[in-house]
Amino acid sequence: MSKKPQQNNVFQKPSELISNEEMDALMVAIKNRYGLDFTNYEKSSLKRGINRLMLKHNMESSIDLWSRVLHDSGFFQKAIDDLLVNLTELFRNPDVWIKLRDDLLDQYLGKSLNIWHAGCSTGEEVYTMNIVLEEKKLFNKARLYASDLSNKALEKAKIGDYPLEIIKQYLNPFLKFFPRKQLEDFFDFHDKHAAIKPHYKENVRFERHNLVHDKPLGKFDIVFCRNVMIYFDEVLKERVLNLIYESLKPGGYLIIGYYDIMPEFGKQKFKVYDVKTRIYTKA
Repeated sequence: MSKKPQQNNVFQKPSELISNEEMDALMVAIKNRYGLDFTNYEKSSLKRGINRLMLKHNMESSIDLWSRVLHDSGFFQKAIDDLLVNLTELFRNPDVWIKLRDDLLDQYLGKSLNIWHAGCSTGEEVYTMNIVLEEKKLFNKARLYASDLSNKALEKAKIGDYPLEIIKQYLNPFLKFFPRKQLEDFFDFHDKHAAIKPHYKENVRFERHNLVHDKPLGKFDIVFCRNVMIYFDEVLKERVLNLIYESLKPGGYLIIGYYDIMPEFGKQKFKVYDVKTRIYTKA
């Protein structure tokens, strides 16, 4: 059999690039080599990430991947971005931001405010928060901490510069929050990119952080952890929710994603504040 048909078959059936047993063994090896534990990540999501990585680098077997990951640390650091899907948007789910503006943030007027964006990806959610805080005249009172496991995503977040084709996708949710304003009020447009205006970065601290293993970053009034837990099994969900519980001040708020489901053990630590927008309070 010629090699070319074999390659086509591999690309037509990416689920066969690596078996569950091979994937489990590779995750154990990564844990031992780099100290990053993916062994309890949701398996179907992780497997899709591995397939993306192998297809991207034209790998035909798990042996190719095993060699590159374990012997090339630079390759592995970049590979994290394929293993973890970094998705975020400006004003994603506008109802959440409207709820914050019209209700939740009222109790912090005139007070200091610490907010943690756990799994901030490329930073659009962080800058959305600062725009909302400015609207509520809380910007100068707030301190934002933004963390992610991916160094590449964090670097993009720090720069705050996004391609125009992505910015255009944010227009509809933006207008639901600000029907009488323009993106130009908050971004500097140049060539084929748009950069968040510099002062929206002034109160933000970006930091690499592993939700599964690292210690809390501090004590917070609000923690965003949106569409992160969908990648975790029940063991990791409990670990992450315990970390967030420790990180929240009494009566603090946890905001999860629309695709996240609060597990039963989490309902003992967090009470529903608003079911529609997935906002919880520390019990």
